[in-house]
Amino acid sequence: MDIKNFISAVTQIAEEKGIPAPKIFEVIEKAYAAAYKKDFGKKGQIIRAKLDVKNNKVQFWQIKLVVDESMIYSAEELEELKLKGLAERETREDPEEITEGERKKVRFSTERHIMVEEAQKTDPKVKPGDELAIELETREDYGRIAAQTAKQVILQRLREAEREIVLAEYKDKEGEIVSGIVQRLENRNVFVDIGKTLGILPREEQTPGEFYRPGQRLKFFVLKVEDSPRGAIIFLSRAYPRFISKLFELEVPEIAQEAVVIRSIAREAGSRSKVAVESKAEGVDPIGSVVGQRGIRVSAVISELGGEKIDIIEYSDDPEKFLANSLSPAKVIEIKIMPKNKALAIVPEEQLSLAIGKEGQNVRLAAKLTGWKIDVRGPSSIKEGEDETETKEEKLEKIKKPRKEVKKSVKKVKK
Repeated sequence: MDIKNFISAVTQIAEEKGIPAPKIFEVIEKAYAAAYKKDFGKKGQIIRAKLDVKNNKVQFWQIKLVVDESMIYSAEELEELKLKGLAERETREDPEEITEGERKKVRFSTERHIMVEEAQKTDPKVKPGDELAIELETREDYGRIAAQTAKQVILQRLREAEREIVLAEYKDKEGEIVSGIVQRLENRNVFVDIGKTLGILPREEQTPGEFYRPGQRLKFFVLKVEDSPRGAIIFLSRAYPRFISKLFELEVPEIAQEAVVIRSIAREAGSRSKVAVESKAEGVDPIGSVVGQRGIRVSAVISELGGEKIDIIEYSDDPEKFLANSLSPAKVIEIKIMPKNKALAIVPEEQLSLAIGKEGQNVRLAAKLTGWKIDVRGPSSIKEGEDETETKEEKLEKIKKPRKEVKKSVKKVKK
């Protein structure tokens, strides 16, 4: 066999599969070892192969574990194992598993083990627990079955290598954005070509109102990566709130450089989002940086999200200021902080509907963004002498309480 041409072919495979060349050589060596054992080896033997590029050949060795008397089951112990139904169990399939501080007993086999006294005739430095490599005769006349075995080993090992590489690569991309092309739609799931493998966009991670068609190129958030017998499964999302922050990182250099940070996000995917930003560098306007000149930066993110509205809010450590900002675009007259993480926002009567939003969306998103329960009212709704710290629920409870007491009194009278 021409090793040089073989290396060239192996390098080509490595480039096509995205597998490092050393890994490919390892796969081929294991295939050679499997073929050699099939035609010329014996059951129980451990055969290893090594490609020798300089001499244009493949070398083979038989590996034996060096043992002493303390590492071997006695006849009595084997009989005891048989009684327990464990005689067929090998305590160690791979000699490499035995460590200096852990010597588990083995069932002695001349094909896999060698006594330390015998081994030291070959290598005086060898000790129990070590491996002894015994060089074998090089053979090239493999039969059809051995060749088929080698082929199966190569295919299996290549699939495993590909799976490991894909898993490692995309595991590092968890929480990041990838670009992909929609390949097909199946059972409400969208399968996306993201390069070396397919990603899955589940129904619950799709943006409401978005339609996906084969050939469409989009950006996706890598939600999580799981290993499975069939390979790595990459779950994608376009509805996850952090998808927005990652899109802004791509569009806004100040965020990528951490001069501006995104403190919190409240999102109703496909409809509207609020993003709270804060400047960490003196003289940097956080809202201006994120919006961009003539709104070009925020427009790019909105375009990627299919027209979803985005409100950019300035974050503040002062709760009153942050709560007032969160109700943008409505103007807030006053914020009153109440117990139990509640707040009362007083807005002009003409802006009451704007502050609440369609179906309560604006105030709902503001509550998610700040983590406060917000009650929005107009100035006229706050009557003189009314306890402003009470919520609507607490007032209803006060109204219901006397009614409950009256009902209890009526029941007592009837009795």
